[in-house]
Amino acid sequence: MKKQLLILGIAISALGLISLRADDTQANYDKQCAKCHGPDGKGDTKMGKKLGAKDYTDAKIQAEFKDEDATKSVKEGLKDKDGKTLMKPAEGLSDDQVKALVAKMRSFKK
Repeated sequence: MKKQLLILGIAISALGLISLRADDTQANYDKQCAKCHGPDGKGDTKMGKKLGAKDYTDAKIQAEFKDEDATKSVKEGLKDKDGKTLMKPAEGLSDDQVKALVAKMRSFKK
């Protein structure tokens, strides 16, 4: 019985951590990404339209979307051919948080 309670306690703790991580990812997305990419990943915001943000709900865009490139863009930012900043680097995020943001962008695929 004690073993079952221990296993149940561990499972509940793990679910709590997963939930916190999801909340953390959403908060990071809202803070770092949503202004341009929008709450739904469509890039249909004033700033997103101005900078040419992609619609991450589009299957074709998702097919061209490479996790390595997205990770680099989140960490280092993105500039156009003329050197104009299109996307500032996300600051203060761990590698796991960046990975979670990339997964969040993947989740917009319809």
